[in-house]
Amino acid sequence: MKTYEDLAGDGGSNIISQVVSQREKLRARLDKIKHKVALMSGKGGVGKSSITANIAACLVDRGHSVGILDADLNGPSICHLLGVGNDQKLVITDDGINAGEGAMGIKIMSMDMLLSSPDSPVMWTDDAGATSTWVSTMESTALRELLADTNWGELDYLLIDMPPGSDRMDNIRDLIPELAGVVEITIPSQLSQHIVSKSITKNNKMGVPIIGLIENMATYVCPHCDKEGKLFEGEDAEQLSSKKGINYIGKIPFDTRVSRKTASGSLFYAENKDSITGKAIAQAVDSIIKFIENKSN
Repeated sequence: MKTYEDLAGDGGSNIISQVVSQREKLRARLDKIKHKVALMSGKGGVGKSSITANIAACLVDRGHSVGILDADLNGPSICHLLGVGNDQKLVITDDGINAGEGAMGIKIMSMDMLLSSPDSPVMWTDDAGATSTWVSTMESTALRELLADTNWGELDYLLIDMPPGSDRMDNIRDLIPELAGVVEITIPSQLSQHIVSKSITKNNKMGVPIIGLIENMATYVCPHCDKEGKLFEGEDAEQLSSKKGINYIGKIPFDTRVSRKTASGSLFYAENKDSITGKAIAQAVDSIIKFIENKSN
């Protein structure tokens, strides 16, 4: 039996040509997208996907073309938030797979769109003995294919809804070296801020631009009187931003309507932009756009 060391070149697999071809296809897709922004948190349960969906809604409301890549392969939720079900069939053309279309015309690609039913889990392997390294490699490959095989068209913004954990940024930075920046999302709890602090430190060490920190669920809004109250016990995230030397994008109050479909099937921001939470989302978008514009100048 021959080992790899015994083979001349790539052993006839043409692997180098395949890798080059895939990178060129990915580059061609991304070159049509002006700004790529990742939204992430060190832990789950901070409302990251809801914030991503409503930031996209705000950008569309301002006349921008927007797409969302659901990079949370094992726990995708963007399809649900944007009203895209398994009944929306993917259209395959010679140029790849057309992105799905959610509320407000937002382009979307998610692992959920590739599953047979809404409750189907993502199974990377039937081998119970598969190592975490092997699964991680398959996840990385799947993410690359979702980006490269999807016909996004020309977009002003591609928002990347990241999975929990700071380790996933390695893959995105490799795939999208021109990433405009990362929005870190936390809630005002000591545990969440402890974990997001690690994420900020890692991104700084990697040289990933950090657009700023959003403090989600900073307060709650009473649905009857519109007054705000405290939701979590914890330190003010503004102090964490100051300590880390990054922008504090602001507080977004919790509103029970944020993660629910509206009566028209649209997104919260589209129908509640004048609410306390809607205005906070708009201010966050202002900060994101300002950061990108300053970076470009």
